[in-house]
Amino acid sequence: MSIKKYIGDRRFYRSVTALVIPIIVQNGITTFVNLLDNIMVGRLGAEQLSGVGIANQLIFVYTLALFGGLSGPGIFTAQFYGKSDREGMMYTFRYKLYVAFLITAVGYTVLSLWGEPLMLRFMTTDNTADGSAVDAALTLECGLSYLKWALVACIPMALTNVYASTLRETGHTTPPMAASAVAVATNALCNYIFIFGKLGLPAMGVVGAAIGTIIARVVELAIVMLWTHTHPVKAPYIIGAYKSPYMPGKLTRSVTVRGLPLMMNELLWSSGITILQQCYSTRGLDAVASVNISTTIANLFNIVYMAMGTAVAIMVGNQLGAGEIEEAKDTDRKIIAFSLVLSLGIGGLMALLAPAFTLAYNVSDAIKSCAADLIIVCACLMPINSFIHNCYFTLRSGGQTFITFLFDSAYVWAIDVPGALLLSRLTTLPILPLYILVVSLDLPKCLIGLLMLKSGKWAKKLV
Repeated sequence: MSIKKYIGDRRFYRSVTALVIPIIVQNGITTFVNLLDNIMVGRLGAEQLSGVGIANQLIFVYTLALFGGLSGPGIFTAQFYGKSDREGMMYTFRYKLYVAFLITAVGYTVLSLWGEPLMLRFMTTDNTADGSAVDAALTLECGLSYLKWALVACIPMALTNVYASTLRETGHTTPPMAASAVAVATNALCNYIFIFGKLGLPAMGVVGAAIGTIIARVVELAIVMLWTHTHPVKAPYIIGAYKSPYMPGKLTRSVTVRGLPLMMNELLWSSGITILQQCYSTRGLDAVASVNISTTIANLFNIVYMAMGTAVAIMVGNQLGAGEIEEAKDTDRKIIAFSLVLSLGIGGLMALLAPAFTLAYNVSDAIKSCAADLIIVCACLMPINSFIHNCYFTLRSGGQTFITFLFDSAYVWAIDVPGALLLSRLTTLPILPLYILVVSLDLPKCLIGLLMLKSGKWAKKLV
């Protein structure tokens, strides 16, 4: 097979980079703020770092459920945009508002009522007798204090995702990027002031980190809403979006049928990942802190292949909506190849810098050493994760949501979760070999994804 099939021309790479650079910048800014939050909280101590990490793992389930809930109508938005259907885009935007409200209400209620017992699942009795220097009681107290306030930030975050995702799906990636940039600066400043007690304010610790996030989320929402409502020509779907609650029955059924598997997929996938984190926590709260650090660093480097997945969703989705099936397959193949090459280089850089990243944390040398090793593991797996991630968005772009469900969350629950539970409960493996074995369970997923891509059955026009 000729390698030329995987290489685009200059025009292709200009189109891809023009699309993904704002997304990379936006996600990079957001992730960098998360890193700053992580480092600032880490300066307070390992208990605060572990507590906030566990609380964020619970919020992560809500975040992914929201992402999945908006992904279904997002498929239709991209294809409606490809065929210049303003009314269709307006209805999918309205549908997103309903979904965001429902998921946020459920998530807020569940985490408010059952946050403590859920966090206690990460605080196994082994944590107090495994030699960890981390205080379990203080960790729980810090986590609950942070969670109570952080839940408030979910409300503006939900609305921001409705607006920002629609802007991206209709080709306007710069406004969400600019909003994130301002939000990041706001978050960093507020965190510094509230966490450490500057400008005459008392030091609030982990609560200060949550309050800083709330303020930043409100600022971000204000910016994307203002841009959308003041640019009706570029965002025509906003005209009349709030005038009526009406949704066409046929479109509602189509979006729900396609979208429900995606929402359930993200909910089950994120729940599965949370169980994996709980399995790692059986090796002690030192392990929780190490995994928290490594995950935060990895997320900063993963933004490139994550953005390439978004490029697949937008570019391939637009071409499918326009009926350009073969062009969509060609675009998809070249974006995935580009993403793999980038991931190899970025993963190498991440592995080289691994020990340096841990120096900013006020934790023990044992935690720093373990975190550095875990970062290297994440770096080695980056090309694999890149391919799997882009396979997911490829299947999703053609509306193959049930297949996406099987490929993503069903695999996690059928393979990853049972494997992690058996390894964590039936062996005494330290955290590093345990982590390596668990993440290696995704290797067969690459072959499954490759076979699905080669079949070409995913490439369908929906609108």
